[in-house]
Formats: sequence, structure tokens, C-alpha cells
Amino acid sequence: VQLQASGGGLVQAGGSLRLSCVYSGNILMIDSMGWYRQAPGKQRELVANINKGGITNYVDSVKGRFTISRDNTKNTVYLQMSSLSPEDTAVYYCNAIVAPFEGIKYDNWGQGTVVTVSS
Repeated sequence: VQLQASGGGLVQAGGSLRLSCVYSGNILMIDSMGWYRQAPGKQRELVANINKGGITNYVDSVKGRFTISRDNTKNTVYLQMSSLSPEDTAVYYCNAIVAPFEGIKYDNWGQGTVVTVSS
């Protein structure tokens, strides 16, 4: 599975951005997809994910501000981010949990896209 993320940029506090992640390859093996982020000097953290059934999960700090969605017709996962704050500044990574066989799962990562929020 290959992942291509885009949509990062510079935005002022309170603004919005939409990240996109196009997936390709053995997409039928994808179990769930998500967005992670890594701020300078911090560990990578899960921001949001969405499973095959469309069930979503968010880290508390983005609940009510970010929305993850998946368009299977376009093989794309989106992260709509609003009410951005400088604390959201990070490199955002697209992730896919790939399950090629029963009981086997592994992570696939896209390249990061940089989000910078100015105060």
C-alpha cells in the first residue's frame, strides 16, 4: 500500500486546512487509516483514525475541531482541520493499518506534510 499525503501549509490561528491522503496498491488489505502528527521535540501521536466501517476516533485535543473522512471512490482519506492553534503545528503523517492475512497487521506510512499555525 502506498500513501501520498498533501495539503499542509502555513495558516493563521483560527484558520482551517484540509489534508488529503491518496492510497494505492493492495487497498483491499487496508484495515483502517489515520493521521498522526509529530511536533518538534515531541513523540508522534495519533490524531484521528477511521476503520472499514467508518467508525472514527480522535485524540481529545482535536475533538470538535478536526474531522476525518474517507472517500473510497477517490481512494482518499481527508483530515479537515478547523479552529487551528499554534499547538497544532506539526508534521502530519498518513497511516494505514494493513492486514494481509488473518492475525497479521502492520503499519504503512506516507511522507509527512507540514502544518504550521502562526499566532
